[in-house]
Amino acid sequence: MRKKLLIAVWLLVPVVLLAVHYGPGQKSLARDRAAEKIAAAQKAAQSENWAEAVELYSEALSLLPTEDQKIRYQLRLAKTNVRIYTGELPEAKADLEALLDDAQKSSAPAALVDEIRGNLASAEYYAGWLMRLEGAATEEWMAETESARQHFRLLAEQTQAHGTKALATDYQKNLEAVIRLELMDLSELKGLPLPKQCQNCSNCSGKCRKQRESNCKNPGNKPGDVREKISEQKQQGAGRSGKEGSGS
Repeated sequence: MRKKLLIAVWLLVPVVLLAVHYGPGQKSLARDRAAEKIAAAQKAAQSENWAEAVELYSEALSLLPTEDQKIRYQLRLAKTNVRIYTGELPEAKADLEALLDDAQKSSAPAALVDEIRGNLASAEYYAGWLMRLEGAATEEWMAETESARQHFRLLAEQTQAHGTKALATDYQKNLEAVIRLELMDLSELKGLPLPKQCQNCSNCSGKCRKQRESNCKNPGNKPGDVREKISEQKQQGAGRSGKEGSGS
């Protein structure tokens, strides 16, 4: 009886291995391959090989299982942050808007939503900087800085309320930087060194203008008015303390 049992178990081994290989094993393999791509992307970014890093992050995203939602959000964020340095600041900003909208709709951890919002605000700040230098109309570049200001103000208020004072201080400094940009004379702005995030980007004004026109024609694709979104966030603020942390 024992011999027959051992033979039966031995015959089942290939079946179990196949089940692992074509089931959970495939996902584990995909995650391992994605991890390799992520490590390579980080190395490329450290060497300022921005285009290569973007490509590697894209490959990692294509490998990662769809249920790894939080990691996918973090990868999308890393990819957009690197994309800024390739000269695609307006495109990266649009990606961040979509990412923030997706993260909010899926009830992603509050800390992750805050991180995405902070990166979006920074991209808008740099877009406003470039648009001023390019001679864009005041109402055009201020649409970017106003949005950045609203985002940084919300982040500063939220992190201060939840006791993360150091992070709140950073957001407050960013908020003040946006206000200085809005009040600064153009001649003074031209005398400042161009941020690295802006150096490879051209025609930022034209690209942002086309994005706004597209959003007006297709309102369903637009993440929504920032002031409306922020108002909703403030109304939900009382419930944030029960969620995962608001910053790190």
